[in-house]
Amino acid sequence: MAPSLLLPMEDSQLFSPQVLKQAPRSGLEGAVSLEAQAPAGSNLSFTSSFSSSSPSANGNGHSGHESANGNGISAGQRREHFVTSQTLLEQSKNFASSNAGANGTTKKPNILYIMADQMAAPLLKMNNPDSVIKTPNLDKLAETGVVFGSAYCNSPLCAPSRFTMCSGQLPSKIGGYDNASVLNPDVPTYAHYLRREGYETVLAGKMHFIGPDQLHGFEHRLTSDIYPGDLGWTVNWDKPEERQEWYHNMSSVMQAGPCVRSNQLDYDEDVMYKSTQYLYDWAREDPNTRRPFALTVSLTHPHDPYTMTRDYWDRYEGVDIPLPKVRMDREDQDPHSQRLMKTVDLWDNPIPEEAAIRARRAYFGACSFVDDQIGKLVQILKNCHLDENTIIVFSGDHGDMLGERNLWYKMSWFENSARVPMIINYPSQFEPKRVTESVSTMDLLPTFVDLAGGDASAVLPVDGKSLYNYLVSDEPGKDEVFGEYMGEGTVTPVYMIRRGPWKYTTSLVDPPQLFNLVEDPQELVNLATSSKHAQTFAAFNTEARKKWDFAAIHQDVLAAQRRRRLCWSALQIGRKETWDYQPPGVEKDRYIRSHIPLDDLERRARFPVVDYLGREKSAAATHHGIAGAAGE
Repeated sequence: MAPSLLLPMEDSQLFSPQVLKQAPRSGLEGAVSLEAQAPAGSNLSFTSSFSSSSPSANGNGHSGHESANGNGISAGQRREHFVTSQTLLEQSKNFASSNAGANGTTKKPNILYIMADQMAAPLLKMNNPDSVIKTPNLDKLAETGVVFGSAYCNSPLCAPSRFTMCSGQLPSKIGGYDNASVLNPDVPTYAHYLRREGYETVLAGKMHFIGPDQLHGFEHRLTSDIYPGDLGWTVNWDKPEERQEWYHNMSSVMQAGPCVRSNQLDYDEDVMYKSTQYLYDWAREDPNTRRPFALTVSLTHPHDPYTMTRDYWDRYEGVDIPLPKVRMDREDQDPHSQRLMKTVDLWDNPIPEEAAIRARRAYFGACSFVDDQIGKLVQILKNCHLDENTIIVFSGDHGDMLGERNLWYKMSWFENSARVPMIINYPSQFEPKRVTESVSTMDLLPTFVDLAGGDASAVLPVDGKSLYNYLVSDEPGKDEVFGEYMGEGTVTPVYMIRRGPWKYTTSLVDPPQLFNLVEDPQELVNLATSSKHAQTFAAFNTEARKKWDFAAIHQDVLAAQRRRRLCWSALQIGRKETWDYQPPGVEKDRYIRSHIPLDDLERRARFPVVDYLGREKSAAATHHGIAGAAGE
């Protein structure tokens, strides 16, 4: 493992990998009335107050996850570390000798992690050969990579899912309850781990960090986020029947169709520009001084609103856009689904078939848009001779129901909402194959660390399990996913266990569900009350209650909601400060300026490197940067 990057070199031995490997793994009254929400005849009873001496949901004695600034670092201090893309690698000299190979390539592979937002895995051709969605670049990655065909998020909502993916820990352990939960700065993310392994960690695009820390271990963040970084989207279990104005509504479906421009297109094109520029800049740097990169490119498509430019809309002209397979009247829905219908204002506003077709067509077009961006990134890797030493990982934060079961968006544990695409592509090392066991995005952190040559379990305990063995062997893996959902449409956490053919969901107030996804892939037959499956159900029921302290976690979430709502209401008075991240806009050294020798700049900016007669110089024979620009 590389030396620690968290401390100056003279102090790095305090937290060296050798030292870390020796370390062991490591009251509110008036709560929402759960009795009122419990099904009749359930005989469930709950405490009405929370004692500070009660076991904390996160298991470490902390019940507060939303500290105002966590590490006490001022915005001015944090800004000292922000640089523009053309100067990123000037700060990377200290790891040149340990990471540069004799042939001019880095010893460790680069990592390109591409995320899509709200991409429903069951609808993609990589998982469904009959799919009409056109994703040739994804299909190519799947053909040459390792496909995880039963991959899930651990919380079907943007911020909690991303926090869990970033940290490798379940939401209840890090306070990642909803889209306004603060991820504390002392929660290690895969960016922290990879920096310790000698990587330059870079983020372009959406991650929905909430709070004053908007980097969370990323050395550089190239774009702003598309969503607010404040407490404004806090869920309110004290008024579960009250729709917040920021909740989803059905306008995304009713207004679906082609567009010339949208906010999301503006955002994703900025993400792509900054990402591709970073790759070009990295390729032009001196291989003897640059570190391997771990670049996360996080797109906001195909997330609603369901609209896309005419060229993508027209790709589906004449295509038979399939309607949802499962229709279900609202009276036949389970209680959580009924709440979701009310949450998104669907209960009294059924969607016409024509609008559903328009929304799905636009969504398919948005998937094709994402696919084109993947193709551009892959091509840049090839053009810059980076493809042979770059691992490509593709996944998402959650799916989209897209009208299945008469539900839209996410927020449920049904397959379209909870499953995500997942591919790890590195053909020179990992043979193409398909993994059928269930895994989750929480498993990516330890996987990234293993790919970097480290060991996450030797540093701090995480809930995720590395997928590395799937990549290098055919031995069966864990085949297990745990999930927690505490966001919109809930009145208490909804838990999920996925193992083998089974999916089990439960909560304090809703009847449990048990589905056999092999025999019932559409999740139509709830086996929770089946005498034939009583033993299986009882085992899941016992496991869930051993794993989660339902009442304590409920109280933790409720307390966090109340704290955040109080703070948010106070922050609306008087002067307003924002946590929204704004990247630096300084371009002083990128273009022609009087203080830069013109020939040096032009040669430095050209790739591949040429000598003074314009002859291309091979990567093995030269390096880039100033020496290369001088023709050496």
